[in-house]
Amino acid sequence: MGSASLTPKKVHLNFFETACRGNHECSGQWARPGDNSHTKDSLEYYINLATLAEKAKITAIFFADTYAGHAVYGGSMDAVLRSGTQVAQLDPLVIISAMAAVTKSVSFGVTGSTSYIPPFPLARTFSTLDHLTKGRIAWNVVTSWSEAAADAFGKDLVPHDQRYEIAEEYMEVVYRLWNESWSDDSVQWDPQTRVAYEPSKITRIEHAGKHLKMSARHQVHPSPQRTPVIFQAGTSKVRQAFAARHAEAVYIGGLVPSQASYQIKAARDVCRDAGRDPCSIKFFAAVNPIIGRTMEEPQAKYDEALQYADVIGALAQFSGYTGIDMCKYPLDEELKLDTSNPKECAVQGFLGNFGDSQDDGDVWTPRKLGEKIAVGGFHPTPVGTPEMVADVMQKWIDEADVDGFNMAYISNPGSFEDIVELLIPELRRRGMVFDDYAVPGGTFRENLLREPGQKRLRKDHFGSHFGAEKQRDKDMCST
Repeated sequence: MGSASLTPKKVHLNFFETACRGNHECSGQWARPGDNSHTKDSLEYYINLATLAEKAKITAIFFADTYAGHAVYGGSMDAVLRSGTQVAQLDPLVIISAMAAVTKSVSFGVTGSTSYIPPFPLARTFSTLDHLTKGRIAWNVVTSWSEAAADAFGKDLVPHDQRYEIAEEYMEVVYRLWNESWSDDSVQWDPQTRVAYEPSKITRIEHAGKHLKMSARHQVHPSPQRTPVIFQAGTSKVRQAFAARHAEAVYIGGLVPSQASYQIKAARDVCRDAGRDPCSIKFFAAVNPIIGRTMEEPQAKYDEALQYADVIGALAQFSGYTGIDMCKYPLDEELKLDTSNPKECAVQGFLGNFGDSQDDGDVWTPRKLGEKIAVGGFHPTPVGTPEMVADVMQKWIDEADVDGFNMAYISNPGSFEDIVELLIPELRRRGMVFDDYAVPGGTFRENLLREPGQKRLRKDHFGSHFGAEKQRDKDMCST
């Protein structure tokens, strides 16, 4: 009931979380007895999660975030409000300090948009968190695709490729703030000279580009990592090019390994062509396991999850992601999208990905789609013993060459506790995951790369050149 073979490749495990009351993806599961996701407006929830993660040697807690609720299904937000799906979202950036205070090694990744947050305050926020966590912070770079978010910020939704053009310029600005503005020896606190920060070693950053304009010194002195670890999601060609320059970790979707293997290989090739070590980018797949000690136990958990699944809430979530109002399709008839509609035509491939995970002859109905989303989200959802789930994860490592998993949950705290108490011991027995942090108490970058001392960007990373170029210029002047 599961291979005991070892793999030479060990992988990272992250907890996948949001600050959204109710489950971010598995619609309706908050109503299950014992589920505590409605308590996400309390510090106790996050403190308990952080201590559980550190106990299990989880690499990081990855916070997904969105800025506005979906109002596509039926033309309103009623369905998502009733289901508690991706609404009532607290700002995760505010929560990280409390989680860091009760831990020493687990790291934290948080979403931030290049479309709506000006680069100056974003740079300050992440430098602040890098200081307070002692270097355990990552930035999940997003360009924000939803019309609801654009409306919330009073902006027009910019086309996809243009958003990434803006993001490229944005990254240059924040790299300069983090890496150029303050020299390493600018912080002195010398009681003899009575100099706290040496003014000659702090530079005002001037930027006047196509999309952004700024004139400022970075507001914060150099933090342990200077640049937070850079996360990114997606593998379109534009995103691959962006990742090749910037990403240190990439979240990749897909329900079966074959959907991800080509994308990961292509992304590593683009990275290599850009002059970076392709193994320095870590790819994370999501998995949402339902685990039990016997065959009957996980099946009973799955059946309970199906009982509480909010199909309408899940379809409203799907509508928000795709822009398609699923309200117009009968729940129990085969789902046939209107291919004359560009939005619906674009989603055909997405549904094909779902089809790859189903038995031959099955057809999709809106109800089945809603049940799949409400029980497992958009991730693979293996149901079985720890050995069976480990087999599925091993297949992802072998076939897709992933470097880690974002472990999502159906119901909390039960799902995360099952991962820690049942699954991780089996993964360790097989040698699939790391037994400890590479640097206990170290920075996120050191533990992600498993390279003690590598607190700052690698030399082959695009962002490292800004500080390096400035230092080279200073060295040349001194000679």
